[in-house]
Amino acid sequence: MASRTRGAERRREPLSRERIVAAAVELLDTVGEGGLTFRALAERLATGPGAIYWHIAGRSELLVAATDAVLTAAAVGDEPDATPHETVRALALGLFDAIDEHPWVGAQLVGTPSQSPMLPVFEQLGRQVRALGVPQGAWFSAVSALWNYILGVAGQNAANARIPQPTTDRTAYVGSVADHWAALDADRYVFTRTVADQLREHDDRAEFLTGIDLILTGITAHRWPTG
Repeated sequence: MASRTRGAERRREPLSRERIVAAAVELLDTVGEGGLTFRALAERLATGPGAIYWHIAGRSELLVAATDAVLTAAAVGDEPDATPHETVRALALGLFDAIDEHPWVGAQLVGTPSQSPMLPVFEQLGRQVRALGVPQGAWFSAVSALWNYILGVAGQNAANARIPQPTTDRTAYVGSVADHWAALDADRYVFTRTVADQLREHDDRAEFLTGIDLILTGITAHRWPTG
C-alpha cells in the first residue's frame, strides 16, 4: 500500500527535463551506460517513454545532458584572490571526484569531445593557462596537456576502484599489489621493488594533484616558441 502511494505521488509531480536528467544520472550510477534505456527511465519516473521524448529527443542527448549536470555540479567558481595555479587545482580535483563518483562520465567526455559538457571545462582551463602568461600560439598544447592528464588519470582511477570486488578493502587490495611488487626479481625490477612501499601508502587524490602541479610547473617554466 505504501509503495502504491509513493508511486502515485511521483506521478503527480510535474515531469520536467531536470527531473528526467536527475533520474538518468541515478540510473547511470546504478547500472551503467548499458542499462540506460528510456523504458528503464520511464519505470523509475513512473511515466511512459513518450512523455520523456517530449523533453529529450533521444539517448545521445540524454547522455550529454546527464554529463553536463554532473560537471556543472562539480564546477568551481572563479575565486577573486585565487591564482591560476590554485584555480586549476580546484577545478581538476572537482573533476577527479566527479568522475570517481560517476565513472561513466569519463567515457562520455572522451567519446563526445566536441559537445557541450567538455567545452566549459576546456574554456575554464584555457583562461587559467592564458593568465599564466603562456603565448597564444601554445594555448592549445598547454590546455590539452592538462585536459588529457585529468581525463586519463581520473578515468583510470575510477576504473581501478572497481577492479576489486565491492567487499574488498582498498587498503588490503593495494597492499597485496605492493607485496607482489616487493617480491619481484631484484635484477629485472629494481625500481619497481624500491617504490613498492610508496604504492602501499599513496593517496590517489594527493598523487593526482602532484601530477597537476608538475604539469603546471612545466607549463610555466617551458620556453614556448613566440612565433
